[in-house]
Amino acid sequence: MCHEDVREYWVHTLTQIAQPVLENFAKETFCKTMPQKGKELWRCKEFAPLEALSRTIVGLAPWLAAPDTCEKEAQLQEQYADLCRKAILNATNPNSPDYVNFSRDFQPIVDTAFLCHGILRAPKQLWEPFTPEQKKQVMDALRLTRSRKPVFSNWLLFSAMTETFLRYAEQPDWDPMRVDYAIKQHFQWYLGDGVFSDGPDFHWDYYNSFVIQPMLWDILRLAGDEYPDWNKHKEPMKKIISRYAGVLERMIAPDGSFPVIGRSLPYRFGAFQALAQAALDENLPEGVCPAQVRCALTAVMKKVMSAPDTFDQDGWLNIGLYGNQPDIAEIYITTGSSYLCTAAFLPLGLSPKAAFWADPDAPWTSVQVWQQGKNLAADHALEL
Repeated sequence: MCHEDVREYWVHTLTQIAQPVLENFAKETFCKTMPQKGKELWRCKEFAPLEALSRTIVGLAPWLAAPDTCEKEAQLQEQYADLCRKAILNATNPNSPDYVNFSRDFQPIVDTAFLCHGILRAPKQLWEPFTPEQKKQVMDALRLTRSRKPVFSNWLLFSAMTETFLRYAEQPDWDPMRVDYAIKQHFQWYLGDGVFSDGPDFHWDYYNSFVIQPMLWDILRLAGDEYPDWNKHKEPMKKIISRYAGVLERMIAPDGSFPVIGRSLPYRFGAFQALAQAALDENLPEGVCPAQVRCALTAVMKKVMSAPDTFDQDGWLNIGLYGNQPDIAEIYITTGSSYLCTAAFLPLGLSPKAAFWADPDAPWTSVQVWQQGKNLAADHALEL
C-alpha cells in the first residue's frame, strides 16, 4: 500500500467510525437509534450520547482543519465539519430530542472536556462559524458541569480543559483555580521517564495516552502564558510527551498488536493518542521518524479493524478491543465510550505534504529489531 493510499485508508476508517454518531446527531435521531450496550444499561442511557459525540469529535477535529487536501478529501472535510456543528448545536439545545446530559451525576464532567478539547483542536471549523446566540447555548451547557467536583485523578484535567475552553472563548468567569490545581497536581504526580501516575497511585494502563498527556499538553499550550508558574511547565511537558510517544511506538508489535493491559481497553487504538499527538505536533523523539509512526499506527488500525464484529449490523461500534468483547469492559463502559478510538487519527490534521504523509514507508522499532535484526542504538530514559 503506497502512502497516499494510507491516508485515504485513514480517512475512510475514521469516517466509517464517526458516521452513525454524527449523522444521527445532525438529524436529531441519535438517542432514538443508538444501541443500548454496557454492563449497566442506565449508564448507557444517561451518558453514552455525550460520550459518543465528544469522543468522536476529539479525534476527528484536527482532520477538519487539515490544509492542502485533494478535492475529494476537502469535500469530506466540509461535510463532516457541517455534521459536527449541527451535532454540537443539537446536543446543547434543551429543546432538541438529542439534548444530552450535562447536569446529572459525574460522567458528564469527563465528556464535556473531550468536547471542549475537540472544538479547540479545530476552532475555525467548530466554533467560529457559530452565531453569538449559538455560542452562548454551547457555553451554557458546558457550565452545567461545574456543579460537581472531579475525582482526584486524571479527572482534574477534565475540569481544567473546560475552563481552558471558556478562557479561549473570552469568558470572564473562566476559573483559573481549576486549571492551576490540575497542572500543579499532575506535576506532583510525575514519576519520571515520561510517565505520570493517575492520582496518588500508579496503574498499568493507557491513561497517560487516553487523557493525561494530550490534555495536559494542550492546556499548557493554550493557557500556559496566563501565569509564569504555568508557563514554566511547557518545555518539560513537551519533552515528556515526546518521550512517552517514543515508548508507545516501541509497544507496537510487528503485526500491529499491542499489550493488553489495564482498564478501558474498548477504547481500542485510542491507546495511542499521545503518539498521535506528538506526530501531529511534529514533536516525535530523536530517532523516531514520522513515516515509521505512520506505518506503525496503520498496522495497529488494520489489526484492530480486521476483527469480525467490530461494528454491529447498523454500523455502530461494538464494545471490545478486538471485535465484540463485552466482558473486557468495565462497568462504566457504554456504547459511546468506544468512540475514543478516534484519537489515534490526529495526524490527519497534518497536510498531505508533511513528512508524516509524504515520506516513504519506514519500519517501526519492533520491526527493525525482530524482523530485520537491525543494530539499534540503546534506549535511554528522559532526564529533565
